[in-house]
Amino acid sequence: MPEKEPSLLDYLKSLLEFQPEKYRKNLQEASLPKPTVAEKRNQVSFSFLPLFALLMALIGQYFLEPANRKVAFGILGYGASAIFLLSFFLLNRAHGPKAKETGWQVTQEVRIQFLIPATVFLAAAFWFFQDNRFTLLNVSLWTIGLVLFVLAVWEKQGEHHSRQKTIDSYTVLVVLVVVISIFFRVYDLNEVPSEMYSDHAEKLLDVADVLDGTTPIFFVRNTGREALQFYLTAAIIRLFHTGISFLSLKLGTVLAGLLTLPFIYLIGKELGGKWTGLAALFLAGMAYWPNVISRVALRYAFYPLFTAATFYYLIKGLRTRRRNDFLLAGLLLGLGLHGYSSTRFLPIVVTVVCFIFFLKLKTKEEKSQLVWMYLLVALAAFFVFLPLFRYLIENPGMFSYRASSRLLPVDQDYPGNPLLIFCSNFWNAITMFFNNNGVIWVHSIPNRPALDVVSAALYFIGTGYAVFESVREKNWLTTAILTSIPLLLMPSILSLVYPGENPCLNRTGGAYVLVFVLAGYGWVKIVEHYLGDRPQKMRKHLMIGMCFAFVLGCAVQNYDLVFNQYREEYDLNAWNTSELAAEIQRFHQEGGDMQNAFVVPYPYWVDTRLVGINAGLPRKDYALWPEDFGNVVQEAGSYLFILKPEDVGNVAALQSLFPNNTLYTYISEIPGKNFIEIRVQK
Repeated sequence: MPEKEPSLLDYLKSLLEFQPEKYRKNLQEASLPKPTVAEKRNQVSFSFLPLFALLMALIGQYFLEPANRKVAFGILGYGASAIFLLSFFLLNRAHGPKAKETGWQVTQEVRIQFLIPATVFLAAAFWFFQDNRFTLLNVSLWTIGLVLFVLAVWEKQGEHHSRQKTIDSYTVLVVLVVVISIFFRVYDLNEVPSEMYSDHAEKLLDVADVLDGTTPIFFVRNTGREALQFYLTAAIIRLFHTGISFLSLKLGTVLAGLLTLPFIYLIGKELGGKWTGLAALFLAGMAYWPNVISRVALRYAFYPLFTAATFYYLIKGLRTRRRNDFLLAGLLLGLGLHGYSSTRFLPIVVTVVCFIFFLKLKTKEEKSQLVWMYLLVALAAFFVFLPLFRYLIENPGMFSYRASSRLLPVDQDYPGNPLLIFCSNFWNAITMFFNNNGVIWVHSIPNRPALDVVSAALYFIGTGYAVFESVREKNWLTTAILTSIPLLLMPSILSLVYPGENPCLNRTGGAYVLVFVLAGYGWVKIVEHYLGDRPQKMRKHLMIGMCFAFVLGCAVQNYDLVFNQYREEYDLNAWNTSELAAEIQRFHQEGGDMQNAFVVPYPYWVDTRLVGINAGLPRKDYALWPEDFGNVVQEAGSYLFILKPEDVGNVAALQSLFPNNTLYTYISEIPGKNFIEIRVQK
């Protein structure tokens, strides 16, 4: 009697008995037709298992969405997904064909005739970078020194005759994805988000200082900020005449967000080919997380931009052994340190990635050359960082205050055991993609996952594939990516004094670059394994339908997250300073003097500086404190006083001081944002 063919259930039972070999031979022999010896080595068995794993991950993520949250079901779904994925990997134990490795060599020629004067110019620039000021002299010395340094180490390359590219279906898809990404990033930019808050006032006042001729290396207002955003915004204002406004800030950060996308594509291409790059580009282009941290118009978008650019040129240099890529990685790393303070963790990421590759190398000579390339990256970054390094030496406390006040008990004690806080923060951060991205309404929808349903499930699958290839195939790049993601989360995790600030989408922004790369990788791997080399027509149609569903699901959910949920959440929390400014402008159009308009401050209400900025007077603070009521000159003309409805005492005081008044309530479009206007005619 013939032996009964084992089922998948039999195999899963064998896993529980720790006897996976018990059925593997029979399962492989049962596949028809019989493969050749060469095909057996690369054959993929049970290619439907990753698809089942994805389905379970989607179900699990569905139950982690705020509207459907049942955490136990979510864990169950992801647990089943992990089992299916692990079963697939165990069933396909054969190693893939390894690429033929060649010696790792990088040219080390340096042009001394450029390097020596470069050192002289950079040393002179460092000397003149004093008193926290960019000047024509020190910037000229710095620029000349950087150019000479690049000339000293730039590697001459042979001419590359690129083939003439034709427009094929892939090119059309890339263009379509780019157009979709641009739409999601710029659509309704004026209204989402709609209002500024106090941090925007600080930024725009710094930009106004730049336009007035002040040129700091490090901006000390509001506990200190790096300079890149302020000079970029000033340039945008000069170029596009957008004025000192919310839009001017948005244009710079949205541009930074868009420039991040090509590097995400290129990193994906390095990892899994052009389709992985395209999938990663699509998922990141319309995603809620990257979109909101660039739209909110603060410095957050510079962290992922320079993470993506630096990481790409670093891994490309490690793969191609071209010195120019290491040089570009260092220059971009140094520039990123002028952007956002979270980028200060990026040098650690670079060091760890180089160390992972170092372990892969076999000869002493190769390892020595990698050390030299690492030093090139560090030196290039340091030279670009030079102005801030001078400021750091002169003002170490101010330069490190924001980071140290989160990591160390500078302003207050730890709220508990710092080691336990770190462990809790770490767990909350690495699960934020699936569970909870924090409670900060400025740049997130509080208490929801950082990723949409499809992206979260694909990221889980992509991480599984990356772990498999890191362990089984000893793939240094997947190891580097898996290690870099938690490192890029550290600026948020290390908020030990204020653990309530973790997780957050701004200080973790650098991680989204690699998160979407892994999500795209998971998507492409599932398609590849399910279709195989000779896809059946039915399978192909099924996969096309599934991919279309992914595209539609991502687009619909991310649109809703940004343009409905985030917009509503932001509007409910931000104060309507633009409406107050519009009333002051209307008062002026009706004949009133804008200097005779006032806003009476009230605890936790509007930032009166923003009223002036929105009214077109960025240096004007419309605050009139109650103790100054008597100082208002009562000359002939009109006066306008704006107050919070709850401020009944000051309303009565103004009506008493100005008997000839008219009071009415302005009804805002946003619930809870009404305000009182008192108009006085003398």
